[in-house]
Amino acid sequence: MRSIWNGAISFGLVSIPIKLVNATESHSISFRQVHTEDNGRIRYRKFCELEDREVTQSEIGKGYEDADGTIVPITDEDLSHLPIPTARTIEIVAFVPADRIDPLQMDAAYYLAASGAPAAKPYTLLREALKRSHKVAIAKYALRGRERLGMLRVVGDAIAMHGLLWPDEVRAPEGVAPDVDVTVRDKELDLADALMDTLGEVDLEDLHDEYREALEEVIAAKAAGETPPEAPEPATGGKVLDLMAALEKSVRAAKESRGERAEGTEGTEGAEVTPLPSTSGKRPGAAAKETAVRKQAAKKPATSPKKPGTVKTTSAKRATAKTAAEASAARKSTAKKSAEKKSAEKREPAKKTPVKKTASARGRSA
Repeated sequence: MRSIWNGAISFGLVSIPIKLVNATESHSISFRQVHTEDNGRIRYRKFCELEDREVTQSEIGKGYEDADGTIVPITDEDLSHLPIPTARTIEIVAFVPADRIDPLQMDAAYYLAASGAPAAKPYTLLREALKRSHKVAIAKYALRGRERLGMLRVVGDAIAMHGLLWPDEVRAPEGVAPDVDVTVRDKELDLADALMDTLGEVDLEDLHDEYREALEEVIAAKAAGETPPEAPEPATGGKVLDLMAALEKSVRAAKESRGERAEGTEGTEGAEVTPLPSTSGKRPGAAAKETAVRKQAAKKPATSPKKPGTVKTTSAKRATAKTAAEASAARKSTAKKSAEKKSAEKREPAKKTPVKKTASARGRSA
């Protein structure tokens, strides 16, 4: 990798010659400005105001414009002789735990490469010291005309440096958070935790820039004289009216995407969600409602009148319900006749039952 800066790391009295190389690269697709009528390139030419002519890059230097408009020329030699120790040195000023660094301060990332064989031993010493201490080094360095703050940490067998913004360059989050009082219920937090657990972790290596890939397909199609691929239709989701329902649906969708069985989530009573359209032509939840109606219809006697919108049962279910109703009616009729007979017996006087005479009694009588 090509170095962009040469200098040394100052670690107390130890000096480590290093080269600074970019640790990241951009894969963004860049565009040129063109004339829409004929696709001619639009170029910016650099002119000297005093001579009114175009100048080359080798003729362009740096200059500071004073308040009265006077230009003070500044050369690269002037910058290399700045009266600060960090002009060509990454000066380590402290070692702190990594969690002391606010991610908002993170800027560009670089690798620090050992410059030559003499730098191998002190470079390795600093790397192993950082590993054993579980800390990062805070340093100051000068790059591209200004002094900067940096954080040194170990990445594999190398030392990386993250440029840091100065603390006064990070804005306070004033006016960003909601300015109204909001109460979050424990059940909502439980569902949020369940959603986080269901989504789980991700291997960052599996993530890629889908926008860039789609853009490359469009460019390739147009270059070949073909019609660019059309964008898929956006999902027309219903407007979620209840936070609990939204969390529940999110948990269920996340589980289904991972091939897990989505079980019902408690604590979602009273949730109201506009149903989403389904490819089967039925609204979500229609099957569950139809099953509930069928169960309710099976509990009613077969002689009860049908209400509008009652779901028809199958032939087997109708036969079962009819048989059950007839048996119930027969039992009621038998019970009614028995009750009427007992009531009649109570109202009529009891009749004596004639006693049959035995053979000996008949003899005595004769």
